[in-house]
Amino acid sequence: MTTEPAGAEILGRKVNIAELAAAAGVSTATVDRILNQRGGVRQPTIDRVVLAADQLGFALPATMRRQAPAMRLSFVLPVANNKYLRLLADTIRQSVEELEQYNVRCQVIPIESFNPAVLAEHLMQLAATEDGIAFMALEHPLVREAVKTLSGRGIRLLTLISDLSNAPRAAFVGMDNRSAGRTAGLLLGRFVGTSTQAGNKVVMFAGSLSYRGHEEREMGFRHILTEAYPRLEIIGLREGHDDANSNYKIASALLEQHPEIIGIYNVGGASEGIAKALVEANRQQDVVFIGHGLTAETRALLVQGTLDAVINVTPLTLMRNAIRIFNNLRDGREPTVGVEAAPIGIVLRENLP
Repeated sequence: MTTEPAGAEILGRKVNIAELAAAAGVSTATVDRILNQRGGVRQPTIDRVVLAADQLGFALPATMRRQAPAMRLSFVLPVANNKYLRLLADTIRQSVEELEQYNVRCQVIPIESFNPAVLAEHLMQLAATEDGIAFMALEHPLVREAVKTLSGRGIRLLTLISDLSNAPRAAFVGMDNRSAGRTAGLLLGRFVGTSTQAGNKVVMFAGSLSYRGHEEREMGFRHILTEAYPRLEIIGLREGHDDANSNYKIASALLEQHPEIIGIYNVGGASEGIAKALVEANRQQDVVFIGHGLTAETRALLVQGTLDAVINVTPLTLMRNAIRIFNNLRDGREPTVGVEAAPIGIVLRENLP
């Protein structure tokens, strides 16, 4: 004889087996076998039903109460030179108590920057032990092939900060990078004003255009300058690989060669190197400088007035969105249900948090 536990009342009624089955993504017959402990059901399926029951407030038999194992998640980040990514890594490591409510275990895997072979190798290795992987993608066939292979095996994959084209990742976590570039262009164009006496040259810096996110920021920036500020001329984009010393050397040479530079947009990290060059050239007050990622370094530059604005998404927002998406995937929901898009923040000296 089938026994239906007395589910908790929700909105004045009790949850039934059909609703529990729908929430868990299984048949009512499977739920019946689990509740009456008849066997023949795989443990992962049982775990899904238990999680769904917990979320719905459905009362389970005491004999089958069992905490589902924690979901094992890895965040693969090239943290060596990028202070913002280090801040994200620290945020993840320090959020153990907050993440307990999601029943997850998170670790940060630091890897070499700008090396697609290393990234692809780590993805393949982590798939043997992890339930989900979030990573900052590089546009490269090796990475794309690894994602296709692992997705085919059922590994949950999220791209973080920079997306990957034509690859079956579950979701992207980060700001709209094209809109971020347009936002930077709008700010720079408004800040420099309409005067042509000081010059009209603008320089762009990137970590690497191997990051789709950096490429999209460049595209957005270029397009809005063409549309709204045609007098401004972009004299080139330099890849500094998020290294402060490289950015310093490149910026120093450009400022010496082109005294008509009136704006700089850094789509990547290590803005402190560019700022050092501006200060040494005594140009920090007449060159508009827009950067990305609020860190201790960029905060200090804002306070000093060397950096005019920072485009930012808080690391805490990125971490929380990633965990919520992984949680949705585990529970059989659409990845982004209940997950708000990461807002693009504009941080100025006068509104520093």
